[in-house]
Amino acid sequence: MVNYLYDPKNSMAVMGSLSSMKNVRYYVQMTDRIGVLGISGRMGALLASEAAKRGILAGGTTRSGVNPDGMFIFDDVSALAAASDIVIDFTHSSTVCAHAEVLAAAGTPWVLGTTGYDEVDSVAIAQAALSIPVIAAPNFCTGVNLALLLAERLGAALPAAAYDAEILEMHHRQKLDAPSGTALALGRAVAAGRGVALADVMVTDRKGARADGEIGFASLRGGQIVGSHSVIFTAGDEQITLTHHAFDRMVFATGAIRAALWLQHQKPGLYGMRDFLGF
Repeated sequence: MVNYLYDPKNSMAVMGSLSSMKNVRYYVQMTDRIGVLGISGRMGALLASEAAKRGILAGGTTRSGVNPDGMFIFDDVSALAAASDIVIDFTHSSTVCAHAEVLAAAGTPWVLGTTGYDEVDSVAIAQAALSIPVIAAPNFCTGVNLALLLAERLGAALPAAAYDAEILEMHHRQKLDAPSGTALALGRAVAAGRGVALADVMVTDRKGARADGEIGFASLRGGQIVGSHSVIFTAGDEQITLTHHAFDRMVFATGAIRAALWLQHQKPGLYGMRDFLGF
Protein backbone atom coordinates (compact mmCIF):
# COMPACT_ATOMS: atom_id res chain seq x y z
CA MET A 1 0.00 0.00 0.00
CA VAL A 2 1.06 3.58 -0.57
CA ASN A 3 0.46 6.46 1.79
CA TYR A 4 0.66 10.12 0.77
CA LEU A 5 1.42 12.70 3.43
CA TYR A 6 1.75 16.44 2.97
CA ASP A 7 4.15 18.53 5.00
CA PRO A 8 3.00 22.19 4.79
CA LYS A 9 6.37 23.46 5.99
CA ASN A 10 8.31 22.22 3.00
CA SER A 11 5.49 21.79 0.45
CA MET A 12 6.54 18.21 -0.09
CA ALA A 13 4.62 14.99 -0.02
CA VAL A 14 5.98 12.09 1.93
CA MET A 15 5.25 8.78 0.26
CA GLY A 16 6.12 5.51 1.86
CA SER A 17 5.05 2.00 2.65
CA LEU A 18 2.73 1.81 5.62
CA SER A 19 4.72 -1.12 6.93
CA SER A 20 7.98 0.83 6.85
CA MET A 21 6.99 4.44 7.50
CA LYS A 22 9.37 4.67 10.45
CA ASN A 23 12.39 3.59 8.42
CA VAL A 24 11.88 4.77 4.85
CA ARG A 25 10.58 8.04 3.39
CA TYR A 26 10.52 9.19 -0.20
CA TYR A 27 10.02 12.87 -0.89
CA VAL A 28 8.08 13.82 -4.00
CA GLN A 29 7.32 17.38 -5.07
CA MET A 30 3.55 17.61 -5.51
CA THR A 31 1.45 20.15 -7.35
CA ASP A 32 -2.31 20.04 -7.70
CA ARG A 33 -2.60 18.13 -4.42
CA ILE A 34 -6.16 16.83 -4.17
CA GLY A 35 -7.94 16.22 -0.88
CA VAL A 36 -11.00 13.97 -0.80
CA LEU A 37 -13.78 14.48 1.71
CA GLY A 38 -15.42 11.17 2.60
CA ILE A 39 -12.53 9.15 1.25
CA SER A 40 -13.96 5.84 2.47
CA GLY A 41 -17.29 6.30 0.68
CA ARG A 42 -18.35 4.81 -2.63
CA MET A 43 -17.29 7.83 -4.67
CA GLY A 44 -14.56 8.94 -2.28
CA ALA A 45 -12.65 5.69 -2.75
CA LEU A 46 -12.79 6.03 -6.54
CA LEU A 47 -11.65 9.65 -6.39
CA ALA A 48 -8.76 8.67 -4.11
CA SER A 49 -7.78 5.85 -6.43
CA GLU A 50 -7.75 8.10 -9.49
CA ALA A 51 -5.82 10.87 -7.69
CA ALA A 52 -3.31 8.34 -6.31
CA LYS A 53 -2.68 6.92 -9.79
CA ARG A 54 -1.76 10.43 -10.90
CA GLY A 55 0.44 10.95 -7.82
CA ILE A 56 -1.60 13.92 -6.56
CA LEU A 57 -3.53 12.54 -3.59
CA ALA A 58 -3.03 14.59 -0.42
CA GLY A 59 -5.34 12.41 1.69
CA GLY A 60 -8.87 12.68 2.99
CA THR A 61 -11.37 12.70 5.79
CA THR A 62 -13.64 9.86 6.79
CA ARG A 63 -16.19 8.79 9.35
CA SER A 64 -14.90 8.02 12.81
CA GLY A 65 -13.50 4.53 13.06
CA VAL A 66 -13.08 4.05 9.30
CA ASN A 67 -9.50 4.07 8.02
CA PRO A 68 -9.01 2.84 4.44
CA ASP A 69 -5.78 0.97 3.85
CA GLY A 70 -3.03 3.09 2.34
CA MET A 71 -4.79 6.44 2.76
CA PHE A 72 -3.64 9.28 5.00
CA ILE A 73 -6.59 10.45 7.06
CA PHE A 74 -6.80 14.02 8.34
CA ASP A 75 -8.53 14.80 11.62
CA ASP A 76 -10.95 17.34 10.13
CA VAL A 77 -11.88 19.32 7.03
CA SER A 78 -9.74 22.33 7.94
CA ALA A 79 -6.60 20.20 8.27
CA LEU A 80 -7.28 18.57 4.89
CA ALA A 81 -7.93 21.97 3.30
CA ALA A 82 -4.62 23.30 4.59
CA ALA A 83 -2.76 20.36 3.05
CA SER A 84 -4.54 20.41 -0.32
CA ASP A 85 -4.59 22.61 -3.40
CA ILE A 86 -8.13 21.47 -4.23
CA VAL A 87 -10.75 19.58 -2.22
CA ILE A 88 -13.33 17.28 -3.83
CA ASP A 89 -16.58 16.71 -1.96
CA PHE A 90 -19.07 13.91 -2.75
CA THR A 91 -20.34 13.51 0.82
CA HIS A 92 -23.85 14.43 1.98
CA SER A 93 -26.13 17.44 1.70
CA SER A 94 -26.08 17.87 5.49
CA THR A 95 -22.39 18.85 5.31
CA VAL A 96 -22.60 21.50 2.58
CA CYS A 97 -22.87 24.61 4.78
CA ALA A 98 -20.09 23.53 7.13
CA HIS A 99 -17.77 22.60 4.25
CA ALA A 100 -18.49 25.89 2.48
CA GLU A 101 -17.46 27.87 5.55
CA VAL A 102 -14.27 25.91 6.24
CA LEU A 103 -13.03 25.78 2.65
CA ALA A 104 -13.72 29.48 2.06
CA ALA A 105 -11.79 30.35 5.22
CA ALA A 106 -8.89 28.17 4.08
CA GLY A 107 -8.91 29.61 0.56
CA THR A 108 -9.05 26.11 -0.95
CA PRO A 109 -10.90 25.55 -4.26
CA TRP A 110 -13.92 23.28 -3.90
CA VAL A 111 -15.27 20.66 -6.30
CA LEU A 112 -18.80 19.84 -5.14
CA GLY A 113 -20.53 16.75 -6.44
CA THR A 114 -22.95 16.35 -3.54
CA THR A 115 -26.63 16.42 -4.52
CA GLY A 116 -29.88 16.89 -2.64
CA TYR A 117 -28.99 20.18 -0.94
CA ASP A 118 -31.53 22.95 -0.38
CA GLU A 119 -31.75 26.71 -0.90
CA VAL A 120 -29.94 27.47 2.35
CA ASP A 121 -27.05 25.31 1.17
CA SER A 122 -27.11 27.04 -2.22
CA VAL A 123 -26.68 30.39 -0.51
CA ALA A 124 -23.70 29.02 1.44
CA ILE A 125 -22.14 27.74 -1.79
CA ALA A 126 -22.61 31.11 -3.49
CA GLN A 127 -21.11 32.87 -0.46
CA ALA A 128 -18.05 30.61 -0.53
CA ALA A 129 -17.64 31.31 -4.25
CA LEU A 130 -17.04 34.98 -3.45
CA SER A 131 -13.63 34.05 -2.04
CA ILE A 132 -12.70 30.72 -3.67
CA PRO A 133 -13.33 29.03 -7.02
CA VAL A 134 -16.16 26.50 -6.72
CA ILE A 135 -17.44 24.09 -9.36
CA ALA A 136 -20.74 22.47 -8.41
CA ALA A 137 -22.41 19.88 -10.61
CA PRO A 138 -24.84 17.00 -10.10
CA ASN A 139 -22.80 14.95 -12.56
CA PHE A 140 -19.19 15.24 -13.76
CA CYS A 141 -19.58 12.89 -16.71
CA THR A 142 -18.99 14.54 -20.10
CA GLY A 143 -21.82 12.60 -21.75
CA VAL A 144 -24.38 13.68 -19.18
CA ASN A 145 -23.41 17.32 -19.61
CA LEU A 146 -23.82 17.03 -23.35
CA ALA A 147 -27.24 15.50 -22.66
CA LEU A 148 -28.11 18.54 -20.54
CA LEU A 149 -27.27 20.82 -23.45
CA LEU A 150 -29.37 18.74 -25.84
CA ALA A 151 -32.27 18.58 -23.36
CA GLU A 152 -32.40 22.37 -23.24
CA ARG A 153 -32.38 22.62 -27.01
CA LEU A 154 -35.08 19.99 -27.36
CA GLY A 155 -37.16 21.80 -24.75
CA ALA A 156 -36.90 24.97 -26.80
CA ALA A 157 -37.66 23.25 -30.11
CA LEU A 158 -40.62 21.08 -29.03
CA PRO A 159 -43.70 23.06 -27.90
CA ALA A 160 -44.87 22.18 -24.40
CA ALA A 161 -48.51 22.08 -25.52
CA ALA A 162 -47.73 19.39 -28.09
CA TYR A 163 -44.86 17.43 -26.51
CA ASP A 164 -45.21 16.01 -23.01
CA ALA A 165 -41.86 15.87 -21.21
CA GLU A 166 -41.08 13.08 -18.77
CA ILE A 167 -37.77 12.24 -17.10
CA LEU A 168 -37.05 8.67 -16.04
CA GLU A 169 -34.06 7.76 -13.88
CA MET A 170 -32.84 4.52 -12.30
CA HIS A 171 -30.07 4.03 -9.75
CA HIS A 172 -28.73 1.48 -7.30
CA ARG A 173 -30.90 0.55 -4.34
CA GLN A 174 -28.74 2.49 -1.82
CA LYS A 175 -29.28 5.92 -3.40
CA LEU A 176 -31.00 8.26 -0.96
CA ASP A 177 -32.31 11.21 -2.97
CA ALA A 178 -35.06 10.99 -5.56
CA PRO A 179 -35.34 12.32 -8.15
CA SER A 180 -31.59 12.18 -8.64
CA GLY A 181 -29.59 15.39 -8.93
CA THR A 182 -28.92 14.62 -12.59
CA ALA A 183 -32.63 14.06 -13.27
CA LEU A 184 -33.42 17.43 -11.70
CA ALA A 185 -30.68 19.05 -13.79
CA LEU A 186 -32.22 17.55 -16.92
CA GLY A 187 -35.59 18.90 -15.82
CA ARG A 188 -34.11 22.35 -15.30
CA ALA A 189 -32.57 22.16 -18.77
CA VAL A 190 -35.92 21.32 -20.40
CA ALA A 191 -37.64 24.05 -18.38
CA ALA A 192 -34.98 26.60 -19.37
CA GLY A 193 -35.52 25.72 -23.02
CA ARG A 194 -39.22 26.35 -22.54
CA GLY A 195 -38.66 29.60 -20.65
CA VAL A 196 -40.22 28.47 -17.37
CA ALA A 197 -38.99 27.63 -13.88
CA LEU A 198 -38.84 23.92 -13.12
CA ALA A 199 -40.42 24.44 -9.70
CA ASP A 200 -43.58 25.73 -11.40
CA VAL A 201 -44.08 22.73 -13.70
CA MET A 202 -42.44 19.67 -12.10
CA VAL A 203 -44.50 16.68 -10.96
CA THR A 204 -42.95 13.87 -8.92
CA ASP A 205 -46.08 12.16 -7.55
CA ARG A 206 -48.44 12.08 -10.46
CA LYS A 207 -52.11 11.42 -9.75
CA GLY A 208 -54.71 11.66 -12.45
CA ALA A 209 -54.41 13.17 -15.92
CA ARG A 210 -51.40 15.24 -16.93
CA ALA A 211 -51.71 18.97 -17.64
CA ASP A 212 -50.06 20.76 -20.57
CA GLY A 213 -46.53 21.94 -19.85
CA GLU A 214 -45.81 19.65 -16.94
CA ILE A 215 -42.39 18.02 -16.61
CA GLY A 216 -42.84 14.68 -14.91
CA PHE A 217 -40.28 12.62 -13.00
CA ALA A 218 -40.16 8.90 -12.30
CA SER A 219 -37.48 7.34 -10.07
CA LEU A 220 -36.60 3.66 -10.03
CA ARG A 221 -34.25 1.95 -7.55
CA GLY A 222 -32.82 -1.54 -7.78
CA GLY A 223 -29.68 -3.65 -7.78
CA GLN A 224 -26.44 -1.82 -8.41
CA ILE A 225 -27.37 0.34 -11.39
CA VAL A 226 -24.74 3.09 -11.65
CA GLY A 227 -27.04 5.59 -13.32
CA SER A 228 -29.53 5.70 -16.17
CA HIS A 229 -31.40 8.81 -17.30
CA SER A 230 -33.89 9.37 -20.10
CA VAL A 231 -35.68 12.53 -21.19
CA ILE A 232 -38.80 11.55 -23.13
CA PHE A 233 -40.79 13.95 -25.32
CA THR A 234 -44.08 12.43 -26.46
CA ALA A 235 -46.55 13.94 -28.92
CA GLY A 236 -49.69 12.43 -30.38
CA ASP A 237 -47.82 11.05 -33.37
CA GLU A 238 -44.18 10.63 -32.35
CA GLN A 239 -41.79 10.21 -29.44
CA ILE A 240 -38.20 11.43 -29.00
CA THR A 241 -36.01 9.93 -26.26
CA LEU A 242 -32.63 11.22 -25.08
CA THR A 243 -30.87 8.60 -22.94
CA HIS A 244 -27.59 8.30 -21.07
CA HIS A 245 -26.34 5.17 -19.31
CA ALA A 246 -23.32 5.15 -16.99
CA PHE A 247 -21.68 1.72 -16.75
CA ASP A 248 -18.89 2.50 -14.29
CA ARG A 249 -18.69 5.10 -11.49
CA MET A 250 -15.10 5.78 -12.47
CA VAL A 251 -16.47 8.01 -15.24
CA PHE A 252 -17.67 10.40 -12.52
CA ALA A 253 -14.38 10.25 -10.63
CA THR A 254 -12.29 10.90 -13.73
CA GLY A 255 -14.49 13.84 -14.67
CA ALA A 256 -14.27 15.32 -11.17
CA ILE A 257 -10.46 15.02 -11.11
CA ARG A 258 -10.21 16.74 -14.49
CA ALA A 259 -12.54 19.50 -13.30
CA ALA A 260 -10.48 19.91 -10.12
CA LEU A 261 -7.24 20.38 -12.02
CA TRP A 262 -8.95 23.01 -14.19
CA LEU A 263 -10.58 24.75 -11.21
CA GLN A 264 -7.31 25.36 -9.41
CA HIS A 265 -6.35 27.90 -12.07
CA GLN A 266 -9.65 29.83 -12.02
CA LYS A 267 -10.56 33.02 -10.19
CA PRO A 268 -13.04 32.92 -7.28
CA GLY A 269 -16.54 32.31 -8.57
CA LEU A 270 -19.23 29.68 -9.00
CA TYR A 271 -18.67 27.48 -12.05
CA GLY A 272 -20.53 24.65 -13.74
CA MET A 273 -19.48 21.86 -16.05
CA ARG A 274 -20.31 23.97 -19.11
CA ASP A 275 -17.62 26.43 -18.01
CA PHE A 276 -15.12 23.59 -17.71
CA LEU A 277 -16.11 21.79 -20.93
CA GLY A 278 -16.41 25.02 -22.91
CA PHE A 279 -19.95 24.76 -24.26
